[in-house]
Amino acid sequence: MVPLVGGGHGGQPPRPSAAQALAASAGAARPTVHPLPPADPVRIRIAAIGVNAPMTPVGLDAAGALRTPPDDEPDLAGWYGDGTPPGSAGTAIATGHVDTPAGSPGVFYDLGSLPKGATIEIDRADRRTAVFTVRAVELYDRQRFPSEKVYGSSGRPELRLITCGGGYGERTGYLADVVVYATLTAVTT
Repeated sequence: MVPLVGGGHGGQPPRPSAAQALAASAGAARPTVHPLPPADPVRIRIAAIGVNAPMTPVGLDAAGALRTPPDDEPDLAGWYGDGTPPGSAGTAIATGHVDTPAGSPGVFYDLGSLPKGATIEIDRADRRTAVFTVRAVELYDRQRFPSEKVYGSSGRPELRLITCGGGYGERTGYLADVVVYATLTAVTT
């Protein structure tokens, strides 16, 4: 489960359609490029939804759940700093707020509307840009979050973006998480 903070927007953030889900028989797509050596990510760009944000490492809390960027920095994206860097072999994890406690949109507010085939560019400290192509966008109820499916590694360079989504309850916060599945398809310098 990924406990992200949410303030409960007047409207709800976009939800992925069923057409954006992983195909039942689809495994991870084979990358068209070789994995990159490890290097920290510094910026994420997703032109399809207007994201252009700095990145910061995040870790796990005492319960083992993924932390998020600071609540007072809703335009900052986090990446799991103890895991795979984006572009390297394995599954890299990035997270960001869907909104603020006051209800303003966060960096990943529109993540649920991201279409298959969209590109995600991650600038790295080694001055390379890892370009990922979106394979699927899914919404998971927090009570049945498929941790192995989301966090598990195929050994290929993959990326998961995670934020809050679904309905919102005043006592419980967001009831689901939006997860984007993407595969490394290009590297630029």
